[in-house]
Amino acid sequence: MNDTSIAPLVEARNLAREYDRGAIKALGGVTFSVRAGDFVSIMGPSGCGKTSLLNLLGALDTPTAGQILFDGRDLRDIKDLSAFRARTIGFIFQSFHLLPTLSAIENVQVPMLEASLSRAARRERAAELLRAVGLDHRQHHLPAKLSGGERQRVAIARSLANNPRMLLADEPTGNLDSASARAIIAMLQQIHGDRGMTVVLVTHDAGVAAAATRTLSMLDGLIVSDTVSPGPVAPGASPAGTRG
Repeated sequence: MNDTSIAPLVEARNLAREYDRGAIKALGGVTFSVRAGDFVSIMGPSGCGKTSLLNLLGALDTPTAGQILFDGRDLRDIKDLSAFRARTIGFIFQSFHLLPTLSAIENVQVPMLEASLSRAARRERAAELLRAVGLDHRQHHLPAKLSGGERQRVAIARSLANNPRMLLADEPTGNLDSASARAIIAMLQQIHGDRGMTVVLVTHDAGVAAAATRTLSMLDGLIVSDTVSPGPVAPGASPAGTRG
């Protein structure tokens, strides 16, 4: 999606984030926007600020300076950010963050517990999502009985539980072998393509980043390049074109 006439879904304006009373400067003034239906990767070495940026976009943290607009609304004006996150954003983490005592189908239901759905409707929705990620036969297994790739697929299903408007994925392949990593990235591409889902993915891996349709490269708390590919590409391919 490269039509600049489309209003952004999320917009970062001169974002800064500091820790330890300014001793650590994670972000030094970041400005960019993401439109609905974009698949954006944020790439850079460890410590460049990419996870700090993702946490701000997901309303898991607040900026030291600057602002974030979601669908034109300043996140600072939203009183219940927890409810906003639950309704609007799906999260996928490197370490999966599955509850170890819950089965796959129970883990997928967790984000729906505060939704106005019956127990039966939650269970049906979770089963549908597990079928969509190819885990219908594993829905009653605990996380310890699943492979890393299967756990991440459960996490992806969970991230879609409330039909969010945006998925945020923080190093989703970081704990996976190469075959599982390719499968997870292909699944995110499919979700983006089939559902028109907005996806923002953080990675240090150029091959993973190239699977997106747009790549923001970060260094020392700043975005140093913004590159667009002509369309979805297979994991490991290289995007082409530079955003002006």
